[in-house]
Amino acid sequence: EIAEEMPSGTVAMQAWENHGEVIFCDRKEDIVTISDEYAPEHLQLLTEENGWYKDRLTNYGSLFVGEGSTVTHGDKCSGTNHILPTKGAARYSGGLNVQKFLKVLTWQELSV
Repeated sequence: EIAEEMPSGTVAMQAWENHGEVIFCDRKEDIVTISDEYAPEHLQLLTEENGWYKDRLTNYGSLFVGEGSTVTHGDKCSGTNHILPTKGAARYSGGLNVQKFLKVLTWQELSV
């Protein structure tokens, strides 16, 4: 019903039908495991134990903790970068930051 009222409701419904999921877990640890496997671009915590999850989640582009921390704030005013890893790339990479512009030099010197 909500999608029907949206200007892009048809597109929203197609996205939900083709890609939407609801996953139920009995244990918090399983929620963390599944979330880290997905490695989402944006992840928002709206729980009674946000700190517990924040301390354990490791694979996300940007984490939004609590009701007041919306994706919009991250995109527009809180200082984090909008260029985030997509398609599970958060398993091995973070968002664009100054470190991406630093050149790391490695070298070896062996002697006999």
